[in-house]
Amino acid sequence: MNGADTAFVLISAALVMLMTPGLAFFYGGMVRVKSALNMLMMSFVSLGIVTVLWVLYGYSLAFGDDLGAGLLGNFDHIGLKGINPETLTGGKEGIPVFAFALFQLMFAVITPALMSGALADRVKFSAWALFITLWVSVVYFPVAHWVWQADGWLFKLKVIDFAGGTAVHINAGVGALAAVLVVGKRIGFKKDPMRPHSLPLVMLGAGLLWFGWFGFNAGSALAANGTAANMAMNTQVATGAAMLGWLAYERIRHGAFTTLGAASGAVAGLVAITPSGAAVNAFGAILIGVVAGAVCAWAVGLKFKLGFDDSLDVVGVHLVGGVIGTLLVGLLATGGVGGATQLGRQAAGAFAVMAYSFTVSWILAKAVDKVIGFRADEDDELGGIDQAFHAETAYDFSAVGGVSSSRGSVAAPVTDKAQNKKVDA
Repeated sequence: MNGADTAFVLISAALVMLMTPGLAFFYGGMVRVKSALNMLMMSFVSLGIVTVLWVLYGYSLAFGDDLGAGLLGNFDHIGLKGINPETLTGGKEGIPVFAFALFQLMFAVITPALMSGALADRVKFSAWALFITLWVSVVYFPVAHWVWQADGWLFKLKVIDFAGGTAVHINAGVGALAAVLVVGKRIGFKKDPMRPHSLPLVMLGAGLLWFGWFGFNAGSALAANGTAANMAMNTQVATGAAMLGWLAYERIRHGAFTTLGAASGAVAGLVAITPSGAAVNAFGAILIGVVAGAVCAWAVGLKFKLGFDDSLDVVGVHLVGGVIGTLLVGLLATGGVGGATQLGRQAAGAFAVMAYSFTVSWILAKAVDKVIGFRADEDDELGGIDQAFHAETAYDFSAVGGVSSSRGSVAAPVTDKAQNKKVDA
């Protein structure tokens, strides 16, 4: 066993795990107060559901030996059967298979959680849990096999996806779009103000995502080596460039530099560099970042023109950013790899995943809607799905804003004279 590489991968797995709570904060701050807890839970519950599914059959379907045609793994490792702590990925020298399986599990966890932002404020929690159970089983696990398993068909096609541009971001982005089209728009979409309730929470979430993404990207080298170092550097460079690209577009288009724009731009850069960072140099990373920041900033406005309600811009950031990163690596890859041929391979990979994920995601969302109903009741949506589905609220306002009356309500501010009379009494 290579101890240094094993430690590196285990630490990277822990960093990727932290990204899911980071995503929960990022999304949770962007919604209105009445659905903040629900938004947190839609990400957090993935840690439970996907972990169990991964052990039962997910690892085997994604990374088991191919059943044929490069589409799906076999069932030899159901329940992680046939794997023990001494089994290594590289034969005589490598990392334990359990370390690799744990690392890949964290990718499987965060991918469906990414979709949750598109459906904010309006879906049943039970329906969401059922949907992600089905989605990872018939969408994520097969696509991960296509892209990352040595006998997967996109791997054999030589599509470059170092850490998840196709399997994670394009997959989640287009799956979210399909689910949105089934569920429909929020009540008051394009009419009522739906501003973020806590921008500090958004910035905290973006910072945790940025931090964890070093494990996501550099850890995908599966070794503490030069490839990991190059990927880590390019992750930082592209993210910073994308934040600047988004802010520049925002200033020109809307006249202000916003904190939400800075956070969203950073995430767009992280998304775009994910498939390409190990294959480009630092100048390529800057270009990918700037393009992703500016184009994603433009793309988030498409939902108003096209009429689909992607609540927190999953399509505009993850689908668009994933496509940008996946295609640009075909042009910017160093070492004689980049060119028209590689661009064609990248496009084939991106659009194959888009077609499969959109079709199957739409069918799954429709099935969930028919069986148990995907959409929350109108009264629950208007009143707040935190209280409806979780019997909780994110913040306690009962003692804020004035003197509590005998009935427990918050009293209006009183004048000094009136206050003195009350004290005297």
